Amino acid sequence: MTFLNTKLQNGILLLTIDRPPANAFSLALIGELQTAFRQAARDAQTRVIVLTGAGKVFGAGQDIAEMKAGGESISYRQHLLETYNPLILQIRNIEKPVIGAINGPCAGASLGITLACDLRLAADSAKFVVGFSGIGLAPDSGVSLLLPALIGLGRTSEFMFSNQPISAEKALEWGMVNRVIPFDNLLPETLQFAAQLAAGPTGAFGLSKRLFNKAVLPHLEEMLDYESHIQEIAGKGAEHKEGLAAFLEKRTPKFQ
Repeated sequence: MTFLNTKLQNGILLLTIDRPPANAFSLALIGELQTAFRQAARDAQTRVIVLTGAGKVFGAGQDIAEMKAGGESISYRQHLLETYNPLILQIRNIEKPVIGAINGPCAGASLGITLACDLRLAADSAKFVVGFSGIGLAPDSGVSLLLPALIGLGRTSEFMFSNQPISAEKALEWGMVNRVIPFDNLLPETLQFAAQLAAGPTGAFGLSKRLFNKAVLPHLEEMLDYESHIQEIAGKGAEHKEGLAAFLEKRTPKFQ
């Protein structure tokens, strides 16, 4: 069973996350994304990549139930080293434009993946939730570096600590997304924009990404590794245990 739909047309590779009901990330889905980006990096026919979600949700982050099924002994550090860390680096290092078409709510690790994209076009119904603090965790998937780089440390701290959503309009005002588009027009307008990029000098675009990574994100790999160490600490804490229990029991956590 596949959770990632792929379509290559006129140089545009459209990747659609399709894991109902909320497009939560499973190990299988992450593996499919890693494979898709690995193949796209080698494929001369792929000039631009568009990443979106099926339905009205972009992604709810990591599938908590799947993580819980791993038992108490699961290593969050090892999980990140095998899943999100390499995926974030793939998105940043592929020398082709990557556009996130954010069709709806986006939280946790899904947020990190959209932040790693070169450009973000959001539906007017989209909203962004840092998410990790709700279950007693620290940010990972590059969020600790990428979100402050886009909206500033103060705003990042507020929305990490409060766990409140950032609206599409606010995200546009703060420079977190490039455009806000009515939901029904999101994919057509994104593909139209992608076609303009596909007709451009993608080799120069790739070299530009090298420069942007060097100028703005020179410590990305180091930060991803440090996030995994910090998440290992948070994952073994009492706050995460309570947050996880509350999430699964659909109640408000009682952090002590």
